[in-house]
Amino acid sequence: MGVYTNMNLLESGEMYLETIYTLSKRSDFVRSIDICEEMGFSKPSVSRAMKLLKNDGYIEMETNGRITLTQKGMDVAAKIYGRHTILTDFFLKLGISENTAVDDACKIEHVISDESMEAIKKFIEQ
Repeated sequence: MGVYTNMNLLESGEMYLETIYTLSKRSDFVRSIDICEEMGFSKPSVSRAMKLLKNDGYIEMETNGRITLTQKGMDVAAKIYGRHTILTDFFLKLGISENTAVDDACKIEHVISDESMEAIKKFIEQ
């Protein structure tokens, strides 16, 4: 499965951006190998995805191997990460086990509408 369809980011592309985002919160220097280890993907798969993300302006890759998010990439990654955090919190408050809450949030964060996401966010804040 590719990272794009008709120039739209697919779930896999969003996952890569979210992974780069979370890795960059832990370290200033994110490399392809770090993404491989974090996601459990092969080097060729990650290299192919990084090339696509770079070509569409989501990331920058320095000659020393450092990968950083562009503003465009940061916007997508922060949105997905925020959704993941809110959904996980919501599921935990419903009494769902932590592993299931995290797994389900990861699946839902890519397909839930903005309207539903806002409603869940407001519900949690009450």
